[in-house]
Amino acid sequence: MKVSNNIQAALKDGAEVTETSEAGNAGAQARESGHGATVSADTVITGAEALLKALIEEGVDTIFGYPGGAIMPVYDRLLDYTDRLRHILTRHEQGAAHAAQAYAMVTGKPGVCFATSGPGATNLVTGMANAFLDSVPVVFITAQVTAGLIGTDAFQETDILGISMPVTKWNAQVKRAEEIPDTVARAFYIARTGRPGPVLIDIAKDAQFENLTYRYSRCTYIRSYNPVNPLISRDIESAAVMINYAERPMILAGHGVIISGAMAELRALAEKAAIPVAVTLLGLPAFSHDHRLYAGMLGMHGNYAPNVLTNKADLIIAAGMRFDDRVTGNLKKYAPGARVIHIEIDRAEINKNVRADLGINSDAREAITALLPLVRERSREEWIREFRILDRTEHEKVVKPETEPEVGDLTMGEVVKTVSEMAGRDAVVVTDVGQHQMAVARYYHFTDSNRLVTSGGMGTMGFGLPAALGAAVGGEGRQTVVFTGDGGLQMTVQELGTIMQYRIPVKIVLLNNSFLGMVRQWQEMFFNSRYASTELVNPDFVMLASAYGISARKVTSRQELRETVEEMFSANGPFLLQAEVSRKANILPMIEPGASVSEVTLTYNGKS
Repeated sequence: MKVSNNIQAALKDGAEVTETSEAGNAGAQARESGHGATVSADTVITGAEALLKALIEEGVDTIFGYPGGAIMPVYDRLLDYTDRLRHILTRHEQGAAHAAQAYAMVTGKPGVCFATSGPGATNLVTGMANAFLDSVPVVFITAQVTAGLIGTDAFQETDILGISMPVTKWNAQVKRAEEIPDTVARAFYIARTGRPGPVLIDIAKDAQFENLTYRYSRCTYIRSYNPVNPLISRDIESAAVMINYAERPMILAGHGVIISGAMAELRALAEKAAIPVAVTLLGLPAFSHDHRLYAGMLGMHGNYAPNVLTNKADLIIAAGMRFDDRVTGNLKKYAPGARVIHIEIDRAEINKNVRADLGINSDAREAITALLPLVRERSREEWIREFRILDRTEHEKVVKPETEPEVGDLTMGEVVKTVSEMAGRDAVVVTDVGQHQMAVARYYHFTDSNRLVTSGGMGTMGFGLPAALGAAVGGEGRQTVVFTGDGGLQMTVQELGTIMQYRIPVKIVLLNNSFLGMVRQWQEMFFNSRYASTELVNPDFVMLASAYGISARKVTSRQELRETVEEMFSANGPFLLQAEVSRKANILPMIEPGASVSEVTLTYNGKS
């Protein structure tokens, strides 16, 4: 087995592996020897079948993928497992990758994705990078040419290990059938533990045909790989003292709060200590937006109050977020008067961008739970009132004109607000990338029972449609609505075919402005309105949806907006709502490049 990855040192050949056991003493013996008690009886099967059995042992029931020559043995055996493994045939491997990520984000289980060698494997790379930056566990399984041909530039051979190394948590190449069970066990353990992330298994074609004596043991330990460090009690005590004596504290909650399931603990901490809670893009559902302590979204197009008041805070408690540049703005001007407590499961993120006065390398839920009894009840009404004052300013200058316009074209904000009011409190919300993504982040009313599936770190246009079908499959009956733009939709529009084939009940809200809107906005603001290659000549999207057997309707006026949204949600099966919105509207507020988070542009050219 060839292994090449960013935690290679911890997983080098000979590393001890321990697996789960359901057999008491056998499990203890297994841990001593480095091998787990077997779950399955000895059976002689092919490598292809061993792969499918191993996936079932890991609780997998859904696979997204696309077949091809090198992975054909696996797909052939898959026909014998249709009662236990559901395969969703996407129309492109990138679509399969995004669908698998969305499935993982909704279910909390690792997503699984299949692709063949060569272009099939390379088409997954954007999806791998997307899952890597957003900390989502996806097990990518690619096929490779036969072992004897590896390195010869054989037909459809690519070095997918080398290509994927920077964007996977771990990867491995399997050349013998007997390596498959242990490699799968390791892959799932690594993908789901610590800071979750994507892994890749590349399997030679002949290994899929070979026979092996199948025995499977789930992995629970790898020597030198320590995904979670124990809490240090003195750090928790120090954090509590810092919180208790702060006058203007803020909590910054990121995706890690959702991954760890710490929403209830976060709310309890905020309420007990009366601390405003701001969220990142991926952390939007971490704290209900109707809570009195909800401060808004951070970042470039975030809310006015949390951005401005970051630079007035005397304590920042960051949980499950990595201080990326879209959140911090100019680092030299970021939170100059604040001490920083950074709760983060990935040690590499602590002190990487923002220096922490106290770094707590831990799971967010575990750390917040430990903090709760040590934090004193406080009343910080004057500090909270500062957020409300700035909220009113933003509402009058930006929010009201965007969500309650009386004349002019439809706006993205009013469409998003209307859909939010009618979608339900536990809907799964998916977005593509662009202006509409920021409109959703700003104007969709999230609760901690919502789920948001979006591309954060990569900002991948084309993510929305395939992610929506994966989210709907994983949501199992939950209302799933995707917001997309005319540019992003056309990058992966072929996945309408997947939605058609499986009758996936996705509600597609297309905010159509006939531009690559976010790029156009930057061209207007920073390139003297020189609109280079951003205006789109689009097809008739209603007719296009109809060609795929998907109900669709176009709305051009606010008088018919609510009626059309009602029609969308009452329709059985998928539905596409095409909303014709203002062609040259901008998403504001905005922290311009090089500015600090307190230097917020609320108006531009006299427009909100």
